[in-house]
Amino acid sequence: MASKRGITIREIAVFAMLGAMMYVSDFALEALPNIHLLGVFIAASTVVYRWKALYPIYIYVFLYGITMGFGVWWVPYLYVWTVLWGAVMLLPKKMPKWLAPIVYCVVCALHGLSFGIIYAPAQALLMGFTFEQTLAWIGIGFSFDITHAIGNLCLGVLIVPMIHTLRLASKRSNK
Repeated sequence: MASKRGITIREIAVFAMLGAMMYVSDFALEALPNIHLLGVFIAASTVVYRWKALYPIYIYVFLYGITMGFGVWWVPYLYVWTVLWGAVMLLPKKMPKWLAPIVYCVVCALHGLSFGIIYAPAQALLMGFTFEQTLAWIGIGFSFDITHAIGNLCLGVLIVPMIHTLRLASKRSNK
């Protein structure tokens, strides 16, 4: 049953589950710095659900804020994950089957590599950094961004199977 806003009850359940899975997976891999499945979940849900993929992203962001605190460090979370969502939204909907996994992995890796740069504007504004301090902050964290990129590149192989799983679940629930 669809509501007037175009979201179904099934989608509400799926988005809640995806947001919760993003949250749990983040903590499950917490021992590995900047290695997580968030890129996999965001890319796959964006390919399948398009603009509605923002629902699970923000469920994750708010769950994270509720448990870790809504500190200054959390504010950039309101937009850093939507940058990845936006990048995936810009990709062609139909890509050759051999190319799609490569493109998704590379986009996720580039997001990981640029994470500090994407995060920096809010950090600079909220902490009162000068331009030079912001550049130093980005430089200090760049090794973590490299780890983030490598993790996203490696875990990106799960994006296409996740897309197929989400599409299969969607088809089965519509029968």
